[in-house]
Amino acid sequence: MPQQKLFNVAIVGATGAVGEQILKLLESRNFPINKLKLLSSARSAGTKITFKGEVITVQEATPDSFKGIEIALFSAGGDVSKSFAPHAVKHGAVCIDNTNAYRMDINTPLVVPEVNIEKVSEHKGIIANPNCSTIQMVTALKPLQDRFGISRVIVSTYQAVSGAGSLAIDEMLRQTQASLNGEDIKPSILPVGSLPVKHQIAFNAIPQIDKFQENGYTLEEMKMVNETKKIMDDESIQVTATCVRVPVIYGHSESLYVELKNDYDLEEVKQLLADAPGVTLVDDPANQQYPLATDAAGKPDVFVGRLRRDLGFERGLNMWIVSDNLLKGAAWNAVQIAEHIAIG
Repeated sequence: MPQQKLFNVAIVGATGAVGEQILKLLESRNFPINKLKLLSSARSAGTKITFKGEVITVQEATPDSFKGIEIALFSAGGDVSKSFAPHAVKHGAVCIDNTNAYRMDINTPLVVPEVNIEKVSEHKGIIANPNCSTIQMVTALKPLQDRFGISRVIVSTYQAVSGAGSLAIDEMLRQTQASLNGEDIKPSILPVGSLPVKHQIAFNAIPQIDKFQENGYTLEEMKMVNETKKIMDDESIQVTATCVRVPVIYGHSESLYVELKNDYDLEEVKQLLADAPGVTLVDDPANQQYPLATDAAGKPDVFVGRLRRDLGFERGLNMWIVSDNLLKGAAWNAVQIAEHIAIG
């Protein structure tokens, strides 16, 4: 057998929550790495991270950081990706970008491996990882689209604070303790760090994720709308989203109403989802078995349950979807794409 090719890999945003998960996955899955370069902002440069027993010092990302790099995984914010991904491509790297910078770019494939892995071959140096809430939804929708066709999706999300970063997790935990102690709560991060008004997340639900757009929807909601159409390769699918931040650390939950183009048998739908790659069916209401964020945390799959025919529309289907937003919603999806590239 020929020896497996080894790759020079860079991780941009190596000290962040998603970067940490990418590192763990690359190590646990024994990704074929020749040289690993860990990059970050100047603030985090100098941090030491152990990978496979080797201590690696995180370096500040510069345009020349990507010389000799073959695969670069970006997870450090859209501005960083816009600044450095073109330099990485110039040096010959394939970039897997986990930000919103290139998702809707016409020349950049937006990939969920279980849905459209064939799009990887169309890249021009950059492959975009979709939004976390979109990834888990389309993974569950794909087998339904293939079998019945989809005309409409209405989704309400219940998104974990880890989607807003480690500082948001810390804030939620502090607020929870303060509330239990009867102390004043002074929010400083959520719903959007760059906006002046902040809201308590402990024991609360905030119906805003990212900034509001002119149409009254938030950017997070419009990501789900636009990305779903692109990934499913069907502009005719009507998508409406309401995205809510809830006091959960890991795991986004979603309530979906789906209108199928053709009638369906509920048991067939369950079997399709049970057999779908990357999907785990948890649907036993008689025994109170359904997807939970606490069960999905730390696992790579998309969990689906609460499947039931809609009471008002015969081709309507209601379902509940849960997945770890840092894994399938980010790091695992990116590593899956990297593994596909490595296999060639």
